[in-house]
Amino acid sequence: MRLHHVQVSMPRGGEEIARAFYHGALGLTEVDKPDELAGRGGCWFRAFEGDAVTAEIHLGVDDPFVAARKAHPALLLGSVDELETLGARVADQGFEVSWDERHSFAGYERFHCRDGFGNRVEVLTAVV
Repeated sequence: MRLHHVQVSMPRGGEEIARAFYHGALGLTEVDKPDELAGRGGCWFRAFEGDAVTAEIHLGVDDPFVAARKAHPALLLGSVDELETLGARVADQGFEVSWDERHSFAGYERFHCRDGFGNRVEVLTAVV
């Protein structure tokens, strides 16, 4: 069994805010939603390694919208350098970034951030 995607909620009409965070700050690639789902609003993003999809996050409209303050997707990077670079980029783009729990998960370094809707996202890397 493998994980296909994680769905994160967003308010109606928030696609540009989602693009600013998931594409602009995190660097994920936006992909078209299937025609039969496009009318619902929201947007989908993927990470690739070569041609292989390594992560997929779907932003779906939730009405009424409530941000996920605790539940979150966690994205895995390949090095501490990548982690620090991405954390700086997310912060530079104006999104909340916290390194408070950087060393609180044995074998990993990480940061938490919030998308433009207040949803929590974790970014981590394994350390030896």
